[in-house]
Amino acid sequence: MSEPTTPALPVTFRPGRTRAVLLTVGIAMFATVTVVAMMLERLGPGERASFVFTAALFLGVLVLLSRPKVVADDEGVTVVNITRTRRLAWAEILRVNLRSGDPWVFLDLSDGTSLPVLGIQPGIAREAAVRDARALRTLAESRGTGTEEA
Repeated sequence: MSEPTTPALPVTFRPGRTRAVLLTVGIAMFATVTVVAMMLERLGPGERASFVFTAALFLGVLVLLSRPKVVADDEGVTVVNITRTRRLAWAEILRVNLRSGDPWVFLDLSDGTSLPVLGIQPGIAREAAVRDARALRTLAESRGTGTEEA
């Protein structure tokens, strides 16, 4: 196995296939429900609107699920999960973990906590997730101090 190369910064890691599937299904579902709502003659305007509103809610949930990413730059890492974003300096990241069976990468932080990183997940594209996790680990090891500085 070759040594992972350090990617040029800035770099963004995200589960591309998962994102594509979520957004495609969301848009197709929204369009289908909207078309069906407009074609049903027995529905009144309020009922049609409720169909479209419900489809929009489902699309919104799938858009949120497709949001995760990790952006690494010279100063540190920005972890964007489903509803939260957290900015970390390189020195805060002690270890990048993607163990067998993990649903996504975890960062061990200098404050003793662990942060899930949903932007790198082996779900549909395991090889890409392993490659991205190794690249992020290489960046963290080369840029971070690995110490518990304040």
